[in-house]
Order: sequence, then C-alpha cells, then structure tokens
Amino acid sequence: MSEIANGPVRLGMVDAPDQPTPSDALADLYRGFERELLVPLWTEIGDLMPAHPRSKAVPHLWRWKHLLELADQAGHLVPVGRGGERRAIALANPSLGGRPFATPTLWAAIQYLMPGENAPEHRHTQHAFRFVVEGEGVWTVVGRDPVPMGRGDFLPQAGWNWHAHHNAADRPMAWIDGLDIPFQYQTEAQFFEFGREAISEAEHSTPARSRSERLWGHPGLRPIAAQAGRSGSPLLRYAWADTDRALADQLALADEGHPGVVEPGHAAVRYTNPATGGDVLPTIRAEMHRVSRGGETAPRRQTGSAVYQVFDGSGRVTVGDKSWSVTRGDLFVVPSWTAFSATSEASASDSDSGALDLFAFSDAPVFEALGLDRTEGPSA
Repeated sequence: MSEIANGPVRLGMVDAPDQPTPSDALADLYRGFERELLVPLWTEIGDLMPAHPRSKAVPHLWRWKHLLELADQAGHLVPVGRGGERRAIALANPSLGGRPFATPTLWAAIQYLMPGENAPEHRHTQHAFRFVVEGEGVWTVVGRDPVPMGRGDFLPQAGWNWHAHHNAADRPMAWIDGLDIPFQYQTEAQFFEFGREAISEAEHSTPARSRSERLWGHPGLRPIAAQAGRSGSPLLRYAWADTDRALADQLALADEGHPGVVEPGHAAVRYTNPATGGDVLPTIRAEMHRVSRGGETAPRRQTGSAVYQVFDGSGRVTVGDKSWSVTRGDLFVVPSWTAFSATSEASASDSDSGALDLFAFSDAPVFEALGLDRTEGPSA
C-alpha cells in the first residue's frame, strides 16, 4: 500500500473527535480513494490548514569564520569556469532534506573569488543580490556595466540580466549571494543561459562609479529620459557610506527627541527601487538594521522567512527557542512565524559605537503580493 494511501487509511480508521467510525465499509472507501489517487481532506486538514504556519525550516546559525576557512580551501582546489560557473557554497538548512536552501524560498551562499579570477558571464531568471562583508577589488559586470564592490555595499540584480565578476585585487574576496532559487525551483519557473566566453577589456575597467550609479544614484532624483528595467532596481550598487549615514541620522534624531526610528535604539532602512519606491527585487526584500550599544529589539514574527548576516558589532540574537552570541559575518535563519529579537553586546574588539549592524533579506514581497503577509510585534 502506498505512503499516500496509508495516511488516510491509518488516520480514518481510528476513534477520534469528528472522525468517522471505523468499519469495513469505511476501509473499503479508503481503498477506493487509494486506487484513484484521492486523499480526503478530513484526514489531512490539521496538516494542510494548521492554526498558524509551521515552517519546514528551523532556526540555524553559520559562523563566518568557518565559512571563510572552507571557502579559502575551495579557492585553492576548485576552479571557476563553465559548468560550475561560480565558487559559491550554499547554506543548507538542516531540516530541508539536504537541499542547498537556507529557507523554503531563499538561497544564501558565500562566494569566493581568487586574485585575477574571472567568473564567466551567464544569466538566469532567479533574482539575485550580492552583499559584501569583507574586502575590496572585485567588480561585477551587469549588462556590460562594471560595478565596484566594497565592504558594506549592497548590489541587487534582477533576473535575466547578463552578469560576470572579476577580481582585480591581489587577494581573495568573499561576499554573500542571495537568490530566490528555492522559490523558482518549487514553482518550476526557472531559466538559465550561458553568456560570452570572455568579457571585453572595457568591462575589465575599474571605474569608481558605474553607469547605473551615475544615472540613478542621486537621492530623490529620477532621470526623466532613462528607462528602468522590466523588474528590479536599475541602481546596481547601494554604497555603504549612504546606508551608514542613514542609520546614524536615524539614531541621532531619536537621541534628540525626534521621531524617526522603529524602536528606541533601533534604526532600520530598506533598500528600495529608485524608479518605483518599492522593493529592489520582485521576490526579495533587503534591509539594514542598527541596534545601538546596549539596545534590544522587541520580539517580532511574520509570515515568510528571512536570512540575517552580522555586518558589524556583536550581540545576542534569539530566534524562536534558539539563542546565540553572534559577531561579524555570522549568518542565521529566521523561519516563517518564528519570533526574532536582537541585543547589542559590545566587546573590546568592536567599533567605537558598540552598535550591532544586521543585514537582512526576506521573501516579504511575495507574501505581500499574494495577500499572505502578517506581522506580530513592532512593524519595520
């Protein structure tokens, strides 16, 4: 008897509230369901329609130190080229059956590029971004536009855009990649295509500002003649200097008694599309949070999952019934409808501010578009 059929037969043939009385006729009915590949709702409703979300993912923490060590080993053993395409090592949530998925909808990985290496050009329908925790000297080339990558920079890239990377520095560089690979995998919507074997010399240039920044990187100003992309932000780099200033100004205004932060001691900004004011990517929301020295965020939970990375500082984060001390670079998962809070706990090695800076990305745009978003706790 198949596993599908075993479930209904087993559940239906027991005495339980609101379940039919076990009988030979009922067993024969369930055998009929099995033959026709049918499953009665009354035996499955508790699993299909629970009182609240029950995520298949679990809270989990990855230490940046260990990821870097393994990525460096891979850098000396695994070439970058056609086939593998990228030296990217994905986070695999321990409860998702060994798949390289951080959550049921989000993919996160450390990507590592050795000095002088080039990651070949390709494109895919999966929406993506890069976020840099360490290093300088790598350029990503999106639509033949060389874009510099430096510490704290956030670089979104909507799906189906040609892109390649090259390391012009004399040392390796690592960053995190975030994509909606699991979401597109589950919805069977993904496409992939190889690009040119080599990018041009002009694209190996290292300009201080990309063409996208020169057009779209002016706060509050939109170029009238320029056309934004079909989906996703036309701005390909959100520089750390601007993000840092926005967070610092929020906390300063709060200290002066003005409104402007979500909670006392907690500043938060969202990366947005300058053409629309909406999220930078159709399926991914990205934010940066700063918890001031000794500050603590109130517990919050929401539908949809998120991945966080500690950009700077140290502290303690609580995700459901898990609690960890975290420091620069560490990554962790917040599953759907799981309470999350963070406390800044400055150490001697932290920056003078003692703040805890957290980069976060989530699948919130998908849930909002489908009318499935729900939040409990402070809004952000």
